Amino acid sequence: MTDAIGQVIRSHGRRFIVETRDREYDCTARGKRVDFACGDWVDILIQNDRQAVIERQRERHSLLYRQDDWKSKVIAANVTRILFVIAAVPSPSEELLNRCLIAAEAADIDPVIVVNKTDLPQTRALLDTLEPYGQLGYTLVSVSALEGAATLAPWLTGQTSVFVGQSGMGKSTLTNALLPEARARTGEISEALDSGRHTTTHATLFHLDRDSHLIDSPGLQEFGLKHLAAPDLIRYFPEMRDLIGQCRFHNCSHRAEPGCAVKQAGQDGKVRPSRLALLQKLTDELTR
Repeated sequence: MTDAIGQVIRSHGRRFIVETRDREYDCTARGKRVDFACGDWVDILIQNDRQAVIERQRERHSLLYRQDDWKSKVIAANVTRILFVIAAVPSPSEELLNRCLIAAEAADIDPVIVVNKTDLPQTRALLDTLEPYGQLGYTLVSVSALEGAATLAPWLTGQTSVFVGQSGMGKSTLTNALLPEARARTGEISEALDSGRHTTTHATLFHLDRDSHLIDSPGLQEFGLKHLAAPDLIRYFPEMRDLIGQCRFHNCSHRAEPGCAVKQAGQDGKVRPSRLALLQKLTDELTR
């Protein structure tokens, strides 16, 4: 038996595919631990030419979570860039986009908003809706996955990137355009339900080149933010950072308190009402 260092490139419940310099291993974890994420670097104990055991996880530089009504689950580690894929069809969730941006800010990951399906006539209205995010300093890139993904190349080079977003937005189609050999499964959009069918069941890491890597993740219906502290939330809103410490009360909830700098900024048009409402909503979620 031999020790080696590898990276988790795929997970299947309690089993993980770990890639070393020489080959891939089907790995289990010591004990009951199952919280390894795609992108994690781990030490493994090799059993034979196909199987190994994960002994320990190496230090993570970033971590992303997916979340449902019951629990949060890690989906990707050591990511340096998030590409949030959004399209006009099926109906996009602006709140999911905002939660993604907050998760990126909190993890110190560079976000890029990728507007897919530019061939659709509805895309123009979506671009108008997203214009305020560009004004906040976020990068917006337009692309049509059906025509190729060359537009994204500058944003992927030298990065460990992850595609996230609702199902049906074209993440797997973009992955196929960038890596035809990946054969990421794509699904048809259910028009009756106005939502995409979940087709990617686990995150998978692909290599674009020696220094550029891409993680294709499951469709996310809600970003995991429960690991954040409510008082820190305002730091993850770029337009509100300069207001930290300016409220009359140090524990201001930015609702009815007098002398609230955040509410005043909203009234002055410096903070969008929807962003202030999200700050308040997330504060409630994290303080229940």
